[in-house]
Amino acid sequence: MSSETEAFDLDSRFLGALPVVNHFFVRLQIEELLAKRLPPPDPRTKVPAASVLMVLLRSLILSKTPLYSVSEWAASMLPAALGLTAEQAAVLNDDRMGRALDELFASDRTALLTDFVLRMVREFEIRLDELHNDSTSLTFQGDYKNADGRKVDGVDTHRITFGHSKDFRPDLKQLLWILTVSSDGAVPVHFKVDDGNVGDPTTHIETWNLLCQLVGSPKFLYVADCKLCTGDNLRYIDEHGGSFITVLPGNRKENDWFREWIGSHDPDWQTITCIEYPGRRDFNIIQALESPIPEVNGFRLIWLRSSEKSRRDAEIRHDATVRADKALAKFAEKLLGRRCGFKTTRTVRKAVAGILEQAGASRWIDCSVEHLYLVTDQRDEKPKRTGAPSRTRRTKQLRFRLRWHVREDVVHADSRSDGIVPFVTNRRDLSPMQVYAIYHCNQPLVEKRHDLLKNTLQVTPAFLHNVSRLEALLFLEYLAVTVHALVERELRLKMSENHRPQIPLYPEARMCSAPTAERVFEIFNHLQKHTLLKEGRKIRTFPPQLTELQREALELLEISPLTYSEY
Repeated sequence: MSSETEAFDLDSRFLGALPVVNHFFVRLQIEELLAKRLPPPDPRTKVPAASVLMVLLRSLILSKTPLYSVSEWAASMLPAALGLTAEQAAVLNDDRMGRALDELFASDRTALLTDFVLRMVREFEIRLDELHNDSTSLTFQGDYKNADGRKVDGVDTHRITFGHSKDFRPDLKQLLWILTVSSDGAVPVHFKVDDGNVGDPTTHIETWNLLCQLVGSPKFLYVADCKLCTGDNLRYIDEHGGSFITVLPGNRKENDWFREWIGSHDPDWQTITCIEYPGRRDFNIIQALESPIPEVNGFRLIWLRSSEKSRRDAEIRHDATVRADKALAKFAEKLLGRRCGFKTTRTVRKAVAGILEQAGASRWIDCSVEHLYLVTDQRDEKPKRTGAPSRTRRTKQLRFRLRWHVREDVVHADSRSDGIVPFVTNRRDLSPMQVYAIYHCNQPLVEKRHDLLKNTLQVTPAFLHNVSRLEALLFLEYLAVTVHALVERELRLKMSENHRPQIPLYPEARMCSAPTAERVFEIFNHLQKHTLLKEGRKIRTFPPQLTELQREALELLEISPLTYSEY
């Protein structure tokens, strides 16, 4: 009996969420698009580059596995679910993946991106009437000496270099990641990687032109943060028939003028909405005011005031003055001590200015510097000759005294402009409420996609030092972000259509009203297919048993549960 038992083997391979991801791959025709743009496969190659890239894309979406261990991850998965045969899965390694990335880099990625987006827009019926743009920095550990913009196989590469770090890591080199998403589900419809030291304002015209080609006309609303708000950018979009919404930067003259004007005027603010916070008794009251003067380029300027932001601005100002007061008191004590170290009034004033700037209170605190001499030592000197009178020698040292006070008039004037955010647009048909809703509700969704890229997909740290392969990998990362976004969009749309405000997607069957693709994939992670073998021959297969929650998720995504039995 024991000999018969030992003749059986059980081969267990994970399926996980691969059938779900494959369903979206089929709808997007990603592998076909890759095969179309990549060079023809070498007949001697056991695994085509398109198939290798699809395996790598699946790992980016589901496992966040470094490139050097993707083959180990693939070995634990069911080969058919990866689009491979058992023989192909056995020869998969990191070298083959690196060469597949080389082929992707050398291909026409711009045309591939256009093919992919057009297919996605048609298949999922994504609206392109309102597009939101933002950028973030991708930081990299290491020198990347060869990432200096040189050509690789005749193709330009980007410079991984120091720049304005949005991750607050100025010590690390970076690339600039530029993403545009639709207002319809925050689906990424365009991305671009640029040099690490490129300024955001210089990227918008090129991005807008590419979006015009994608949409087929300039008749869409382009929304971006204050980096868009330069005269060249706004005039270009307006003159070419486009429309925009952006935020006026704080260093513009219109901002200073309005804050000065409102300090002596009582404008007629119009309440446009009240936002209730769950679990709190207060509301965020949003008010609007059409500017009495237009933006410097003649565009419409709308001032919005938030009561919640007003409270935050007042707290920020109070905290800044308290920090400055404590720092100045400590510095004043040092100036009167024995080890002062300051010799001139100029150096003291410079130090005071630095303290106020660091505390963020330069505008609200007025500080003066007084100098005085202190007698630090007094002693009698012996006379140089007999009978001469003795002399008393006094040693004086220069010390400084600080006097400061809060500028109450400035604080009062600034308090009248607390909570104000100025919006610039060339759309005259939109009400202030519509402008507020478009920006406030949808622009933060781009940040969520950046968070998905950096934290969920863990794009950094990167273990590739070949810049061409790194750029090809970032293209796959864009595809991975897009698949995540499409899964979320489809699931939430079907929940709305089926009048299901919540589903028990969280642990312990807790309800979820805004499911993410990451959580959907998690509930399928443990699923395996077991195959019973005897002397290498298949005796029986055991497909995974789906729970009610898994079946419900598949039903909402319009995926047949039988899919898990077909592999």
